[in-house]
Amino acid sequence: MNPELLRTLAPQVLAALVRRYGDFDACEDAVQEALLAAYRQWPSSGIPDNPKGWLITTASRRRIEQWRSDTARRRREEEVALAQPPEPPPVPDVDDTLTVLLLCCHPSLPRQSQVALTLRAVGGLTTAEIARAFLVPEPTIGQRISRAKRSLRGARFGPPEPSRLAAVLQVLYLIFTEGHTASSGDELNRVDLTTEAIRLTRRLHASLPEDGEVTGLLALMLLTEARRPARVSPSGALVPLDAQDRALWNAELIEEGTALITGALTSAPVGPYQLQAAIAAVHAEAKSAAETDWKQILTLYDLLRVVAPGPMVTLNRVVALAQVNGPAAGLAELTTAAADPALATHHRVDAVRGHLLELSGDLKGAREAYEAAAGRTLSLPEQEYLRAQAARLSP
Repeated sequence: MNPELLRTLAPQVLAALVRRYGDFDACEDAVQEALLAAYRQWPSSGIPDNPKGWLITTASRRRIEQWRSDTARRRREEEVALAQPPEPPPVPDVDDTLTVLLLCCHPSLPRQSQVALTLRAVGGLTTAEIARAFLVPEPTIGQRISRAKRSLRGARFGPPEPSRLAAVLQVLYLIFTEGHTASSGDELNRVDLTTEAIRLTRRLHASLPEDGEVTGLLALMLLTEARRPARVSPSGALVPLDAQDRALWNAELIEEGTALITGALTSAPVGPYQLQAAIAAVHAEAKSAAETDWKQILTLYDLLRVVAPGPMVTLNRVVALAQVNGPAAGLAELTTAAADPALATHHRVDAVRGHLLELSGDLKGAREAYEAAAGRTLSLPEQEYLRAQAARLSP
C-alpha cells in the first residue's frame, strides 16, 4: 500500500468529479469513500494498472449511488426519479492538483477556511490532524470545512487568474510559516505542516514552472527548511541563527533552493517571495555567522519594503540595519517601527530590542526586554529561550 500515491491522486480525482457533477461537498465525500475502498482492497488485490482511473470510477459510482438515494428520498416527480444519472467521467490525463488548489482558495472563502480546506482536500490531512496543527478544537475545524464546502456548492472551475494564484501562494506560505515556528504550544517546529506545504508547492511549481513567484516560494521553503536540523538543541531548546551548527544544515535543499531562486531572479519579474528567498540564500551561502553579507541582505530588505511592505519586513530590516550600521541605528529604527499597531505588542519587537540593547552594552535594559518578550509569546520553546537570555544577563 502506498499512502503517498493516494494522497497525490486524491485532489485529481476530486477535480474530475467536481468538474462533472458539481457539488464540492458531495464529491469530496465520494472521493473519501473511494480512498477508503482502495485502502481496504489494494493490499490484497494489488495496485491497479491505472490507479487514478480506478479511483475516479469508484468515486463516481459512490456519487451516483448517493444521487439515486437522494432522488428517491426526496420523492421528486416521476420523470426526475427515473432520469438516468450521468455516466462516470472519462479519466483525464492532466494533473488537476492546481485546479483544486485554486478552488479551495476561492475568493468567497475567508483565509482560515481556505487554509483548512486546502489541507483537507489537497493535503489529505484529517480534520483531527488540522485541528492539532493549529491548536484549535476539532469541531471548530470541522465547522470551517463544512461551511467552506457549502459555500463552494455550485462553484465552477475557472482559469488561474492572478488574484486567485496570489491567494494560493499566501495559503501555502501561511501553512509553512506555522509549521516552521508554531505560534503556540510546546513544539517549535511542526514538521507535518512544513512537509505538506513543500509537497503542495512542488506540485504547484510542476504546473507553473515559469512563474517567478511560485518558484520563489518553493525556493524560500527549501532554504528555510534546510536549517531545521540545527534550530533545536538535543535538549529541545531553540538555537538562534547565529549560533546554529551549519554543518547540520541540509546541503541538498540549499543547493536546490539556491538554483531555483537564481533562475527565477534572472528570468521573471521580481516579487516578494523571490526577494525573501534571495535573503535566505545569502544566509545559506555564509560559512559562518560572521561571514554573512549583511549589506546585501539590507539591500534586499530595502527592495522588499518597497515591493511588499509589512510589519515583519520592517522588523527584520531593523536587524539587518543594526548589523550594518550598529545597534544604535537599529534601536532608533525600532522605535519608529514599534509605533505600528501591528507590532506594538508583538513579542519579537521586545526580543529584537533586547538583542540590540545587549549589543549596545545596556544589559539591564536587555534583560527587561527579554523578559517582556517571554511574557508575550505563547510558544513554549521561545519562552524558554528568552527567559534563558534574560537569566544570562542577571547580576
